[in-house]
Amino acid sequence: MIVEIPKNSSNKYEYDGNLGVFRLDRSLYSPMHYPGDYGFIPGTLAEDNDPMDVLVLVQEPSFTGCLIEVRPVGILNMVDSEEGDQKVLAVPNRNPRYDQIHTMDQIFSHVRREIEHFFTIYKELQGAHTRMEGWGGPREARRAIMTSRQRYLDVKAGTVAAIQPPVAVVGAASE
Repeated sequence: MIVEIPKNSSNKYEYDGNLGVFRLDRSLYSPMHYPGDYGFIPGTLAEDNDPMDVLVLVQEPSFTGCLIEVRPVGILNMVDSEEGDQKVLAVPNRNPRYDQIHTMDQIFSHVRREIEHFFTIYKELQGAHTRMEGWGGPREARRAIMTSRQRYLDVKAGTVAAIQPPVAVVGAASE
């Protein structure tokens, strides 16, 4: 995954594929911060027409643009402004603190509730609303990643039109 927003940041950065840079999209309207490194999986296109979102649990924040090899342990199914939105929950592959974590059951329930709480209220003050629809396990997360990868390849090949024109098809230049 590529980090857009480091853990504990209240700035929302997004990758601009047209310019090939990360840009500050906005600061969160709420006095809160991201509970982990947040970013995307290159070469994917999720239902919201953006690359697949990933939140990776880390002890320390990395930096915008950092590539982290991760292992999906679950997926948060939610609705954002009446549109389906999924967030893959992952752990870093190269961190011994997470070597034994492979499923959602191995993540402390309080940590899961913190993540749900963050994504429930992080857009409230800007007038947008989200709704949680529950967690899925690692198989569901991998299935969502593979589906978004196929959608990306289909859109790139022109065999399927994107629902809306994507801001940028991330990863197109390197493939």
